Amino acid sequence: MSLQAETGTAVRASAGRIARTVRSSGVLDWAIVLALLVLMAVGALASPLFLTAGNITSILVACSILVVVAIGQTFVIITAGIDLSVGSLVQISCVMIGISVTQKWGVPIGIVMAVVTAMMFGIISGIVISKGKISDFIATLGMLSIASGCALVLSNGRPVGVISPLLTQLASGSFGPIPNITLLAAVVAVIAHLLLFHTQLGTHLFAIGGNHEGSRNLGLKVARIKIAAFAISGLLAGIAGVMLTARIGSAEPATGSSYLLNSIAASVLGGTSLFGGRGTIIGPVVGALVLTALLNLMTLLGVGVFYQPIVTGMVVILFAIAYRFQK
Repeated sequence: MSLQAETGTAVRASAGRIARTVRSSGVLDWAIVLALLVLMAVGALASPLFLTAGNITSILVACSILVVVAIGQTFVIITAGIDLSVGSLVQISCVMIGISVTQKWGVPIGIVMAVVTAMMFGIISGIVISKGKISDFIATLGMLSIASGCALVLSNGRPVGVISPLLTQLASGSFGPIPNITLLAAVVAVIAHLLLFHTQLGTHLFAIGGNHEGSRNLGLKVARIKIAAFAISGLLAGIAGVMLTARIGSAEPATGSSYLLNSIAASVLGGTSLFGGRGTIIGPVVGALVLTALLNLMTLLGVGVFYQPIVTGMVVILFAIAYRFQK
C-alpha cells in the first residue's frame, strides 16, 4: 500500500473515531419520542377528535414540509453552523415554479428550477462562509434578505396560481392510508439517514462539527464539507418549496418565512446540538411531529392563536435546557 493510501485510510479512521465519540454520547436521544407519546396520550384525553384518522392525517400532511426543511437544517447544525436562509429559499423556490408557469415552460421545468435555484443559493452561502471566513449567522442572514428580495422582485410580489395534475396528486393523493406528501417526506428522511450515517460525507460532517480544528489537522477538506452541508440544506428547502406550492395551489412569494424558526426548533427538539457534532434524522422528524401535533391540539382545545407561539417556545426552551444539562 502506498504512503498516500495509508495516510488517507488513517485520516478516515481518525475522522470516524471523532464522529463516533461525539455523536454517540447522549442519554436523552429518545426523549423527544417519549414526549410525542405523552402528547398523544394527553391529546386523546383532552379531545376526542385528536386521535381520529382524519386528524392524524392532517397532522402528517401539515408537518411534512417542516420535516424536509428541518432535516436540511440539521445537516448544517451538525457542522456547528446554522442556516437562517431556509425560509427565504422556500420562498424563491415557489417563485421559480410560478415563473415557469407564467412563461409556459411547464410545471416539471419549474420544479427543476426551484430545486436547483435553492441549492445554488445554499452553495453560495457555503462558499461565502468557508472561503470568505464569514460567520454562518451573518452570511445566511444576508442570504435570507437577498433570496427574499429576489423572490419579490421576480414575482412583483404577486402570487401565481399553479394548476398541475402532478402537484395535485402530490398534495391530495395518497398511497394507501399515507398521503403522498408525507410519503415524500419519509423518502427524504430515509435518504438523509443513509447519507448521514452510512457515507464518508456523513462521518466528516460529524467530525468537523465535533472538532473543527482537529478535523482540519487530520487533512479533511473542511471547506468542501461545509459547502456540501449548505448545498443539502438548500436542496431540501427547494423540495419543501415544491411541496408548499402543491399544498396551497399557488406560487406565493411571501410565504415560507415561518419555516426558519420552526426548522431550528424541530432540530433542537430532536436532540441536535447547536454546538455541532451531534444529531440524528429521526430527531428532527419527531420534533416536527411534536410541534405540529402540539399546535393542532391547542387549536382543537380553543387556545388562541396569540398564545400558541408562547407555548411552543416554552417547550423548545425546556428541551434545550435539558440537553444543555446533559452536555
